[in-house]
Amino acid sequence: MNKKLKHFLVLSSASLAGVHAINKLIQYTASMKNLTSSYSGNYYKWRYGNIFYTKQGKGEPILLIHDLNPSSSSYEWTRIIKKLEKTNTVYTIDLLGCGHSDKPEIIYSNYLFVQLLTDFTNEVIKAQPCVVASGTSGSFTIMCGKMHENLFKKIIVINPENLKSLTASPNTQSELLKRLFDCPIIGTFMYNIWFHKRHIDETFENKYYNNRALISSKFEDIYYESAHLGNGKGRFLLSSILEHYTNISIAHALKDMNNLYLIGSRDYPNSVQMINDYLLHNSEIETAYLSNAAYLPQLEVPDKLAELILMFLD
Repeated sequence: MNKKLKHFLVLSSASLAGVHAINKLIQYTASMKNLTSSYSGNYYKWRYGNIFYTKQGKGEPILLIHDLNPSSSSYEWTRIIKKLEKTNTVYTIDLLGCGHSDKPEIIYSNYLFVQLLTDFTNEVIKAQPCVVASGTSGSFTIMCGKMHENLFKKIIVINPENLKSLTASPNTQSELLKRLFDCPIIGTFMYNIWFHKRHIDETFENKYYNNRALISSKFEDIYYESAHLGNGKGRFLLSSILEHYTNISIAHALKDMNNLYLIGSRDYPNSVQMINDYLLHNSEIETAYLSNAAYLPQLEVPDKLAELILMFLD
């Protein structure tokens, strides 16, 4: 074997071994506090993997769906569950690829999540719930309600996604990025960089919260831990998001919907304008706004958000 080639292979192997060791170290440090293990619930055996969910309270069913992000989970709703469970049966769910649900190596499409909501509602809830979805999960929740008109009683979306961004489709650059993330060692390393602890903290400061003084370090740690559950397998969901597989144009679905409600945060950039774009397609959509809150009012102003949700449910 050529000496230069042999030297290259030795260095490459050593580099990969080093990256693998770094991945293991990050995995250990992210989960060492073991914060999410105390969050008790059940598992729904779905066709594509086990889905973690919780059920609390009594009354008409409500299904709470967290933002579609590998660091997100049903823990997003802990601050308002106690408000809602007084009058309703409250279900939360860890979406496939998130939290304590399985993270299979598949393409995560918008329709995949439509199937998940449909099956979970029919096989677990077994009734017509009201659904509250956060952020990017609003698109597949709306599509699910449109495709199965009697599945949900009401649909409430908090800070819905920009309609224009939902039209983005896969391209050469995003396809290359997906292939890199799907690689076992290098992809895991890229994923770990993407969900570095500092990045999680900056996301809380610059996107999730309006008032940084209210940010809980425990919540930051939980999001960091959740992103790294499953030894980096959350990268399969992330790569699908970056490849735009989770996108779908919902403009046509908005027309004639009479059970859709939108809640926006005035201090989240362009929130009011984004909701106005929804109203252009259906002026009958009911809306409400929160002040002093950003992308995740369920963490920042849970009491105010719970009041709006209950108002729409009434």
